[in-house]
Amino acid sequence: QVQVVESGGGLVQAGGSLRLSCTASGLTSGLTFDDYAMGWFRQAPGKEREGISCSNWSGGSTYYADSVKGRFTISKDNAKNTLDLQMNSLKPEDTAMYYCAAESIPRGRACPEAHEFDYWGQGTQVTVSS
Repeated sequence: QVQVVESGGGLVQAGGSLRLSCTASGLTSGLTFDDYAMGWFRQAPGKEREGISCSNWSGGSTYYADSVKGRFTISKDNAKNTLDLQMNSLKPEDTAMYYCAAESIPRGRACPEAHEFDYWGQGTQVTVSS
């Protein structure tokens, strides 16, 4: 069973930065980290889950929600089996539980839709104070 684990959340003042990391283990037999697209999602209390960023298998194709574009950077390191999310210029509205997700996809595909991700982490809390 694929296990996804996030780390790096915390409390930061508005305008500050945080870096989230995600690892995936227990990959499906015959597959490597290269075979997985990875995404970051967040959910604030009382709000729907929002897909904020995604990387295809190589990192060559990425997606950013308008709400984070220009402030967040996703990076996938297949050699280290890690996915990072560098978050700069944080705003109080970025406060949420952040989740990492993984899904194996053909290498020709771009990022999956949110509902296609099968493997999810437990989340890491990001709180931005004003």
